[in-house]
Amino acid sequence: MEIKGAALLLSALGHEARLSIFRLLVEAGPAGLNAGAISEALAMPPASASFHLAHLSRVGLIQGQRTHRFIHYSANFAGMDGLIDFLTRNCCQGEACLPLTGACDTRQKRRQRAAGD
Repeated sequence: MEIKGAALLLSALGHEARLSIFRLLVEAGPAGLNAGAISEALAMPPASASFHLAHLSRVGLIQGQRTHRFIHYSANFAGMDGLIDFLTRNCCQGEACLPLTGACDTRQKRRQRAAGD
């Protein structure tokens, strides 16, 4: 990821409503949520939720999948992982200095555990 791409993603997350939507979708996992459930969970008018969902989708932080008359949204975990990697790359010259991030169960950590088993 380059700095312009990271700035675009961070700008999208810089709005309270969009950050709330993104965090809700991250918590929901790969299954995601439909637009109505997102709107209801965040007590957000459907038109506002739709506007913010479209913005997050446009920058690639989430994706929507139409199922009949509903759109089901989920977080783009690969994109989120790329942004976190960009933000923490070469942090503290390789020293473990991010205890909260280090405690997260990442894909890489799961692969390392699986390889060790």
